[in-house]
Amino acid sequence: MNIHHQTETLNSTFEALVQQKDWRSLKEFLKNIPAVDIAELLEDMDSEVAVVVFRLLVKPKAGDVFAYLSTSKGQELLEIFSRQQLSDVMNNLEPDERVTIMEELPGKLTQKVLWSMKSEDQKQVVKLLGYPEESIGRLMNTRLVRLKSHWTVEKSLAHIRVFGDQAETLNVIYVVDEAGKLIDDLRLNQIVMADPQTQISEIMDHTFEALQAVDDQEEAVRMLSKYDRVAMPVVDSDGVLVGIVTVDDVFDVAEEEATEDMQLMAGMNALNKYYSETGIFEMVKKRIGWLAVLFLGQMLTVTALSSFEDTLAAAAILAFFIPMIISSGGNSGSQAATLIIRALSTGDVGRSDWRRILMRELLSGLMLGLIVGILGSIVIAMWLMMRGEILDVLMFYQILTIGMSLVGVVIFGNLTGAMLPFIMTRLGLDPAVTSAPFVATLVDVTGIVIYFSIASFLLKGLIA
Repeated sequence: MNIHHQTETLNSTFEALVQQKDWRSLKEFLKNIPAVDIAELLEDMDSEVAVVVFRLLVKPKAGDVFAYLSTSKGQELLEIFSRQQLSDVMNNLEPDERVTIMEELPGKLTQKVLWSMKSEDQKQVVKLLGYPEESIGRLMNTRLVRLKSHWTVEKSLAHIRVFGDQAETLNVIYVVDEAGKLIDDLRLNQIVMADPQTQISEIMDHTFEALQAVDDQEEAVRMLSKYDRVAMPVVDSDGVLVGIVTVDDVFDVAEEEATEDMQLMAGMNALNKYYSETGIFEMVKKRIGWLAVLFLGQMLTVTALSSFEDTLAAAAILAFFIPMIISSGGNSGSQAATLIIRALSTGDVGRSDWRRILMRELLSGLMLGLIVGILGSIVIAMWLMMRGEILDVLMFYQILTIGMSLVGVVIFGNLTGAMLPFIMTRLGLDPAVTSAPFVATLVDVTGIVIYFSIASFLLKGLIA
């Protein structure tokens, strides 16, 4: 049975049981359905019915299902949950999941949700919300196992058995000193394979990597990827172990950052919510800013074009190739910008590499420009002859103008697209702001200037 057929069967069975109000059978049916699939079933369901379904779930699973719901659906349910349901759901969520939910709630609902939690969980949520927005502190989970270096392996394993079921992960165990400062991390198999009477200090190597709680969440994505870890410890400014970040925690962050970069590169402000959850007026607000800026930028293209009115009037045939010239520069610039933005975001290149990148893109731009210029000149010559044009001195220089212009605009586009992300990074801005439309608009203006400057120089004396 393929996945699509399984999903259809799941949906039809679920809908049939709900319509029949056969809650006993539905409760049994939901026991073997993964939490993520139940969440998908509830997304399009009436909230009043979804509340009833939540009553059929065991407490831990109810928390898991809620964690998978969209922000908008989650808020709908929180509004109508009974006090007991609210308490059952919130108290069975992971600390980082609670924080994610609380960040999106309006003030009145925030208080309602906060008071539904246990006192200890309330303090924990308030503490995590005290970290800066989009910081690792808001992403981390505080449930972890800590060991002391002077403990024996036997005592450590006993401690893990008692507190391990509350931990986010047991793949890595952390060793702290008396002040709670992180001094090492150990794989569980290192502890299990050691002699029971061996002290933890004897199997430590004091080499570990840790995240800072106040760092941006993107740093967690980068570090987990760089060191190929499933989890990394989080410390405060004093080196005290305050939590961990696991690879599943950063999946959503990586997706959000990729989405944000794509939206910025499309020439718009990043959305704060999913597309389907963003209102039309909010969508217009996010898009109109860059559209207006790019429109004004195109006015510069018109201004540049008007400056060469005499040249254009004397050699009208050059106007045919304006779109080709400026689009070639824009395309090469967009390619370069996309490559560099991605390289910067993955850590493949750093801010200090700009000189190396400048020379690299200058060379590649020259090679690309020569290829496009030669190819363009040949194709244009053939096209003109097919139109019945006579290949005389004037036409030769016109073709040469187009070929040289293609070389120039491709080189300029390549350099512009490659260097703008570095400039934006140096200014403290997201390099993705150097979007394809932004680069294309800038290169359009310059492309016109390059094209007609070369035309004015080469065709001087050949045109009236």
